[in-house]
Amino acid sequence: MHVAYSILIILAAWRWGDWKNWRLYHPSMLFITAGGFLYEYLTKDQTMWKFHPDFLYNQTVTVVVYALVTMPLSVLIFLSLYPKTIGRKLIHFGLWIAIYASGEWLLLSMGRISYQNNWSLRYSVLFDMMMFPMIRLHHTKPLVAYALSIPIVVSLIYLFHIQLE
Repeated sequence: MHVAYSILIILAAWRWGDWKNWRLYHPSMLFITAGGFLYEYLTKDQTMWKFHPDFLYNQTVTVVVYALVTMPLSVLIFLSLYPKTIGRKLIHFGLWIAIYASGEWLLLSMGRISYQNNWSLRYSVLFDMMMFPMIRLHHTKPLVAYALSIPIVVSLIYLFHIQLE
């Protein structure tokens, strides 16, 4: 399932990604990659979710594929298709939140992901509702996005009682 999901994102990025201007989106693609790896590092002993690999070798390889392929290519598509009008922007955010929630629900229903430490699909949807505006903010005002990311990360560590060693 993880491999199929990644292949689907690769094909979608090939079709809808703005490859002529990929350098414009690259910093935000790295932002999401860094965020994914930071999550993995900070929660290494207390993860909120766990991927159950299918064709991929193990949990670590699955995480790396998501961090280096799936998430950055999603950002490329999300930013490439970002609309100009306020109404369409709201629809765009809603569509991407629905895409991510549906994808995670599918992984959950097929046993390819499980939750720990009080995390749930509901928290993932709430996180997506914060993540996509943060990606857009990073694209337009990266320093503001970095500054806002600090209290967000600290709040999540506090709310989910992550013990930092």
